[in-house]
This record gives sequence, C-alpha cells and structure tokens, in this order.
Amino acid sequence: MPADRDITDCIDAHFERSVQDLMELARIPGVSAAGFDPAELVRSAEHVAGLLETVGLDAVEILRMGDAHPYVVAEWLGAGPDAPTALIYAHHDVQPPGFEDRWLTPAFEPTLRGDGRLYGRGVVDDKAGLLLHVAALRAWFEIRGGPPINVKLLVEGEEEIGSEHLAEFLAAHRERLDCDVLVLSDTANLATGVPSLTTSLRGLVAVDVHLKALDHSIHSGMWGGPVPDAATALVKLLGQLVDEDGEIAVPDLCDDLPALTQRVRSELEALPFDADAFRADAGMWPEGQFTGSSGGVYERLWHRPSLAVTALEGMPMASAANQLMAEAHARVGVRVAPGQDPVRVSDCLVEFLRRHTPFGVHLDLRVATAVPGWRIDPEGPAFDAALRAMAAGFGREPVLIGCGGSIPFVGPFSEVLGGIPALLVGLEDPPCNAHGENESLDLEDFRKAAHTSAHLLAELASLPH
Repeated sequence: MPADRDITDCIDAHFERSVQDLMELARIPGVSAAGFDPAELVRSAEHVAGLLETVGLDAVEILRMGDAHPYVVAEWLGAGPDAPTALIYAHHDVQPPGFEDRWLTPAFEPTLRGDGRLYGRGVVDDKAGLLLHVAALRAWFEIRGGPPINVKLLVEGEEEIGSEHLAEFLAAHRERLDCDVLVLSDTANLATGVPSLTTSLRGLVAVDVHLKALDHSIHSGMWGGPVPDAATALVKLLGQLVDEDGEIAVPDLCDDLPALTQRVRSELEALPFDADAFRADAGMWPEGQFTGSSGGVYERLWHRPSLAVTALEGMPMASAANQLMAEAHARVGVRVAPGQDPVRVSDCLVEFLRRHTPFGVHLDLRVATAVPGWRIDPEGPAFDAALRAMAAGFGREPVLIGCGGSIPFVGPFSEVLGGIPALLVGLEDPPCNAHGENESLDLEDFRKAAHTSAHLLAELASLPH
C-alpha cells in the first residue's frame, strides 16, 4: 500500500529545502570528462556524503577504484533482516557545460526563471535523480524513524563517461550491495507530468573515422580538380550511410533486429503522440520532416537502430583557407536496438565504411564503443509496486515506455546482483535538454517524483524476500 499522507505532507513541507539542496549540489562543477578538474568530483562526492549523513543513513563512505572518480555508498538496514532491500542508484557527475554562450544563465549557477523550472547543468541529470530519494527518505526518517524496507545507495562519479570502473566496483563490493530490487531515476517521462516506467534501452556503437587524402594541405586553386581532398571524401563516405528517407543504408545491420511482441506494439499504439509538440521539444523547425520510414516515431526512437554523425572535424570556419584539406575526422554513432548484437553491428558498419571509401584515400577506423541495449518484461510484484507508487505520486496512471538512450550498466548490474528486477522510474521530460545547454528540471515533477519514491518505499515492503 502507498505511504501515508503524513509522509508526503512532510515532503511538501520541506520541499524548498529539497530544492535548495539540489541547487547547492548543482553549483559544484563535477564534470567527469577529460580536461576538467577532477578535484570537483571529490568535492561533489563529499557534498553527497554529507547530505546522506544528514538524512540519517548509516555507513556513508566515499570509495574509489584506482584513479576512478569517487563513488559514494550508504545504507540503512533498520527495517531488519526479514524486510526486503532496495538499492537506489544515481550519479553525481555531470556533462561538460557545452557552449557557454548559449546558456541564458550560467551553467553552474542553478537558476529559477519563473516558469516553474530550475536551470543548470546536472539539475535533472542526475542530481535531481538522487535528491528526490533524499527528500523521500528524509520524510520517512522524520515521521516514522525510517522507511519500512532496508535501503542502500550507490552514487557513481563516472556515469557520464561510460561507467568504466563500475563492473570492477560491483565485483569488489558485491556483498555490500546485495539487494532485492534496483531503483534508478536516470530516465525520462513520456511528457511533463506523465509518470513513465522505462522497460527498454537502446545500446550504443561508436566508430571513429580518420580519413587522410594528402600528407599536407595544398592550394585549392593550384591543385583542385584532379587531386582529392579529405573533407569532400569524408562527406561523400558519410552520405552513403543513410538513404533519402534517413533510414540506415548499411547492409545487414538490421538483420538481427528482434520483432516486437504484440504487447509492446499495443503499448506503443496506446501512447499519445503530438507531432507538433515533439518537433518543438526537439528544437526542429515547424516544417521539419521526421527521418526514417519504418514503424511509428516511438518505435523508431526506442526499438529500432538509428545512425548519426556525432562528431565532424576538418577545418574550423574561423581559420578556413582556400585549401584542399589533408585530413578529416568523424565519429559515427549507432543507437543499437534492444536485442541486437553491438559487435555485429560495429562489424557491419566498419565493413561498409572500408568498402565505400572514395578516391583511394587512406582510412583508419577505431571502434570506440560497442555496448548492448536492454529490455525487460515488466511483470512481477516489484513492477506492480512501482506502477502503484507512480500512480499515487503523480495522481494519474503511469505508462510503459522505452528509452532511445543507453545506460550500459543496467543489464550487467542486475545480473551481477542475481537477476533482480530493475525499476527505471523517470524524472526527465522532453523539454529538459539534458546534456545540452539550458538543461532544466520541472519542479512540480520533482515534487511528484519525491512522492513516488516515498510511496515506492512503502509498496516494496510486501516484496518477497
């Protein structure tokens, strides 16, 4: 059954404090990418540890694996050995700010702009994904002395750079992290105010393309015509990766694409879709056309692979000269459908690029990433508990959705912990612009998500243990 009203009333009474906690944490520029000060990740971890201690959690500790950015772990086992245990995952590292001149307010000075949203890097991805659980736990401790289940927290410091050391960390601390259910709030809702349980994630393949046409750049007038240049060769090569509709044109890449079950198709058909709102949330022009032609938009977004050139380097416009470029570089990313083999997909992509390299230029390829997607059938008491908690927290029935992005560790994480159910409870919404400039959090959804967390702690009390 859901949490009593006094628990959610307590969350509301302390909501301004929860927002201030979030703002204080978001002021720390804990960027995990190379080239940023790693001391800020230490400061971020220390701040998180202090928050968890203040709430009332025990065994709060900052842990590291070699030179990896720090993890924070904590627990409260006061519900006793007969009660189930939930492991709540979040990450305290954030993306780089991007183009700072495109932020309307400074990236690391979280700002309320009067539209019901909080703006700043990391405010939704994923510091709010931690603070919503902190708000719920604080209420349980204040009103009842603790939640009705045992709780463990793992707050990672390198999620935004691929969680390179997470598998090693899980192996080293397997017993300490033992639990009955995994809870993550690092995914999205279908729309603002629409609670959504994510049941699938796409995987990711990234191939770096380095193309060299000459041993040095040369005058475009004196040599242009018979002599190839790297930039034109690269554009010609990349242009062959998709057809005129934007569908992937790499042979065999989709051969292992799993067929959707009737249940999934029925769920997709039941979801509302507003094309104009979708374009606006994505930042498309009103007359912009959707790419791809296989299935509906949600099917293409969650259950089919997509291809995009995510990096492109030649000569910056500011220093452009009338030259034939000697070298050009790109990164080709494929979001792999759940169930596809990412190694096979990368092999298909590499073979295609090698076979279609134009003009006899030199091509060097490197597979930077190849991780699978994930899918789960949302059946069983843990998923039932999550759906009830979301309905109570948001005041409306939740929906089941997929996610076009990747969280590579979800599948291995669940397996290492014995195949436990993973509950991916959304918080981001389409306008939030996570990873982009002017990232933002809808504060009403933040409050409702905290309510959901409080209800989930109550609902999971009946979970078989």
